[in-house]
Amino acid sequence: MPFDYLVSALVTLLVVVDPIGLAPVFAGLTAGLPPKAQRQVAQRACLIAGAVLFGTALIGDALLRSLGIGAPAFEIAGGLLLFLVATEMVLGTRLQQQSKTAEQAVEDHVRNIAAFPIAIPLMAGPGAIAATVLLSAAAYSTVLWVLLILVIAAVCGATFLVFVSASEISRFLGITGNVVLSRLLGMILAALAVQYVIDGIRVVIGPGGGVH
Repeated sequence: MPFDYLVSALVTLLVVVDPIGLAPVFAGLTAGLPPKAQRQVAQRACLIAGAVLFGTALIGDALLRSLGIGAPAFEIAGGLLLFLVATEMVLGTRLQQQSKTAEQAVEDHVRNIAAFPIAIPLMAGPGAIAATVLLSAAAYSTVLWVLLILVIAAVCGATFLVFVSASEISRFLGITGNVVLSRLLGMILAALAVQYVIDGIRVVIGPGGGVH
């Protein structure tokens, strides 16, 4: 069902990438830069992350098949990984880790902050890559695969809009708002991750209750 897949893919990638949650990190990384430079960093970062996720969607399913890994196995493994990401969001450790990575990157690679750490690993990190491979494996038709590409483009576009408004968003939400939003998104992602595991187990067990 294309609509169900579209909604699931959009919600999953939006929650994993977490554009709003990255706004304070982006604002801190680009503090002191003129608005034009901040916009260039945002544009470059979103293009790089989009290319990484697009490549993952393109070869993800083929890579699984070449390794002899079935879609149900990756659904279960991907669901568990996404659940760990959700746990970090709910417990409040994910943004702290991102901020530490960002601070270290600024010291070492000031001119390349768009590629690292904004695009990788903050946007296209392990969780986003795992989610994309998972969604690619579930795209059993050309229509679903095209929807996945559109979702990746939409998420990167939304992230770009958030980045160019990062300072205003951070001030509007405040510390409490950022914390509450991160916890809420984490709970949604946890539920989606559990559903992926359930779906994978259901396929493995099969309608007759026997393991395939």
